[in-house]
Amino acid sequence: MDLEILKMLSFHPAGRAVLITGCDSGFGHLLALRLHRLGFTVFAGCLRPGGEGARRLQREAAADAGRMRVLRLDVTRGRDVLAAKELVLSHLPERGFWGLVNNAGISTFGETGWLSMEKYEKFADVNLLGSIRTTLAFLPLLRKYKGRIVFMSSIIAYFTLGNGIYSMTKAAIEKFCDALRLEMKKFGVQVCIIQPGNYARSTKIQPPVSAEEIWNELSEEEKAVYNKEYVQERADFFNNILSKGSTNGNEVVDAMVDALMSPAPKARYMVAKLKEKALVFVCALFPTVVMDSVLSYALSKVKLA
Repeated sequence: MDLEILKMLSFHPAGRAVLITGCDSGFGHLLALRLHRLGFTVFAGCLRPGGEGARRLQREAAADAGRMRVLRLDVTRGRDVLAAKELVLSHLPERGFWGLVNNAGISTFGETGWLSMEKYEKFADVNLLGSIRTTLAFLPLLRKYKGRIVFMSSIIAYFTLGNGIYSMTKAAIEKFCDALRLEMKKFGVQVCIIQPGNYARSTKIQPPVSAEEIWNELSEEEKAVYNKEYVQERADFFNNILSKGSTNGNEVVDAMVDALMSPAPKARYMVAKLKEKALVFVCALFPTVVMDSVLSYALSKVKLA
């Protein structure tokens, strides 16, 4: 047993609070259950506190009243974030506030011109500004207790295949984290980024897309450029990628737990298949034209009529 494992075993979650956003389903839901069972005091933020995911967490909480609190938390609403902070402060356990996990996020599919400005604003508000909003609110507590901040990113921060709007927000949150990580070192606060590969079948963040719905939402200008067959082929291509996603979301949760409990957490945890890691490697180390060629080849069978 190496030294790091021994140190992790000596870490005591009891009396330490963690707030997680996006606990209705997916990684956030699994993490809330895992941390509660490990002994943390968990504040599980749910967009729909009356939904099935929240009810499941509440049933878990019933077995140990006080250590799991399910709360309404829409990260786009400043008053929700402030209410979450007040709840944490009023129920802070003896060892204080240990971690903030910015997990809430949304995804969609569509080429750049297919999406409205309102949709771009919504994605930026949830995936980027939502994480910044919660981070700013809880920074004083995190500095006080020398805690951890964990951000959910994606390997899609490096490249995109049909969901540029999601990729855009993840690339932006990575740069926010890079600045924050350096700034927080002097306070003893650790900042970690989780970069999952394709786990579409483990979460509800990206359901299969409907070509008919996409077509119906296109502007007349876009319909004049594209055609239904092209949209159908692009949707089929994207849905095929989704169908190959891993169903083992606990692999990602393992990384999130390590980020919260390890005595020396990594700045980035890439949890992905070898092929996905190879794409990131090409993107990071080769000229842009090489990555463009790789992605263009992947899309080469999808052409305008």
